[in-house]
Amino acid sequence: MTADETSLAITRHLNIPLAEIDVQAIRAQGAGGQNVNKVSSAIHLRFDITGSSLPLEYKERMLALRDRRISSEGVLVIKAQRFRSQEKNRADALDRLRELVAGITVTRKARRATSPSKNAKRKRMDSKTRRGQLKSLRGRVEDG
Repeated sequence: MTADETSLAITRHLNIPLAEIDVQAIRAQGAGGQNVNKVSSAIHLRFDITGSSLPLEYKERMLALRDRRISSEGVLVIKAQRFRSQEKNRADALDRLRELVAGITVTRKARRATSPSKNAKRKRMDSKTRRGQLKSLRGRVEDG
């Protein structure tokens, strides 16, 4: 988080205002005794991708992800219930959102097609020829 605690810092140049992130406390699932039934320690984080202040390019990349946490309406839902305290689960959910958006900001280097050199082609063909000759010697021996 940033020093002013009003936005979630993704990179040095990209921040998401906390007003765009909907965080709700819910009851956690699973074992935990009576505490699970009484305390809402799990966190549901909702982030509307289409309605956010992210640049258009990042929105398109994020919506193009094949992630089951992103609904058809373009809402990212993260459920954090790893820890027993609500504060740790909230921080965990925000960290997971940060990692997801930070992964979108990285652009991959374009792949350039290359072809083998003439020497590499010659070596490959020579080895194939030698292997073929070796295999031809395995045939049946004829009296002549």
